[in-house]
Amino acid sequence: MSNPQQLRYSKEHEWLSAAEDGVATVGITEFAANALGDVVFAQLPAVGDTVTAGETCGELESTKSVSDLYSPVTGEVTAANQDVVDDPSLVNTAPFEGGWLFKVRVAEEPEDLLSADAYTEFSNG
Repeated sequence: MSNPQQLRYSKEHEWLSAAEDGVATVGITEFAANALGDVVFAQLPAVGDTVTAGETCGELESTKSVSDLYSPVTGEVTAANQDVVDDPSLVNTAPFEGGWLFKVRVAEEPEDLLSADAYTEFSNG
């Protein structure tokens, strides 16, 4: 399993892209997608919602369990991935591409986000 080097990662298994014009993309990692199993439902934050780093902002339901979705940053949601709502399996098949979950205008980014190598070590720990 390979985690893209350009992303940063939370210990709750979310990834965060570098902000472009202040907006970053959030998704869950391949590790998390594999641990969840087949995702069958996604409840994502709505456009305009304020999310807070480390707090729940939605949930993913799989054939195994329901898992909370955490925001890796604080900010305002600017987009939710309707493709994932319509086809939650994208989280499993393309967690770093088409399976992204939401975009957020970053107000505050925590300092404890991990590099790809640090996240790989953490998730294999």
